[in-house]
Amino acid sequence: MRPFHLSIGVVLCLAYGTVQAPAAEWRRFVIPSTGASADVPVSVFNDETELPDGGIGRRFFTDDRRADLTIQSVVNPDNDSPATFLAKRNPPPGITFKRVTPSFFAVSSVRKDRIWYNRCNRAAGYMNCILINYPRAEKPQWDGIVTRISLTLAR
Repeated sequence: MRPFHLSIGVVLCLAYGTVQAPAAEWRRFVIPSTGASADVPVSVFNDETELPDGGIGRRFFTDDRRADLTIQSVVNPDNDSPATFLAKRNPPPGITFKRVTPSFFAVSSVRKDRIWYNRCNRAAGYMNCILINYPRAEKPQWDGIVTRISLTLAR
C-alpha cells in the first residue's frame, strides 16, 4: 500500500508544484525627460536598445528577437486628441481591435503572422506610447504580459 500512496504524492507534486513556469520579473521603466513609464517584464525582454530614429524612449527584445516592446514619447505639438493623433498617423488597414477615448487609444492587428498592439496615452505635448510585437501562435502566453504593460503605461 505504501508505494501506491507515494506514487500519488509524486504525481500530485509534478502536476501542481514543479512544472509551473517561474513568474516574470517586472521593473518600472521611466523616460526621464517626459515622465512616461510602464512596467516591463525584464525576465522576458532582456535586451534593450535606443530607438533607431533617435526618438524619445527605448526598445526591448526577447533573447531570440521573436518579440519586441517599444516605450516612447512622441511629440504632439498641437496637443491633438488621441483620435486625431491616430488618424494623422494613417494606421494600416485591417485593424482588428480599436478603442479610442479622450485620454488614450489602443489598436491591434495581425501582420505577417505577428500580432502588433499599440497604445498611446495623451500627455501635455506628447503621446506616450507602447508598441508590442509577438508571434500570433503565442497569443495566449502574451495576453497577460500585454495587458499589464498596457495598463501600467502612465502619463
